[in-house]
Amino acid sequence: MSRLKIVSGGQTGVDRAALDAALRSGVECGGWCPEGRMAEDGTIPTHYPVTALTGAGYRQRTRQNVIDSDGTAIIHFGALSGGTKKTLQYCRQLHRPYLLIDADACSAEYASQRIAAFIAEHSIKTLNIAGPRASGEPMAYAYTLKALLCFLNRF
Repeated sequence: MSRLKIVSGGQTGVDRAALDAALRSGVECGGWCPEGRMAEDGTIPTHYPVTALTGAGYRQRTRQNVIDSDGTAIIHFGALSGGTKKTLQYCRQLHRPYLLIDADACSAEYASQRIAAFIAEHSIKTLNIAGPRASGEPMAYAYTLKALLCFLNRF
């Protein structure tokens, strides 16, 4: 298997699912998180290998994960909002490749195929995964975990 690293900000929902999929599949993972390992459910558990960005909040860690990756897969459910929308803005501002996956419009299996094609097209070695937190989209974790496990099991 080619070397791939999955990064995220460690938030609940999409971010945690990305890290869990990587950990379950034996794929290197990490990323930047806010100072104090903040997340909506408290402190990000220590088994997630994310690094606190000194002096940073959510926006700064989002930007740093975009900068430090070769491309970003943005999973969303309909209209983009909040940090998910900000991630897209950073990708555009920084001229970084991105893939939009509308989970309301495609199956997790199809999303996994799109991720594989995106990685191949852009020769991605470090993939940032971003999307809504659990409180904003209750299905974010389950959908992302299924899509990424499907992808990583074929990778």
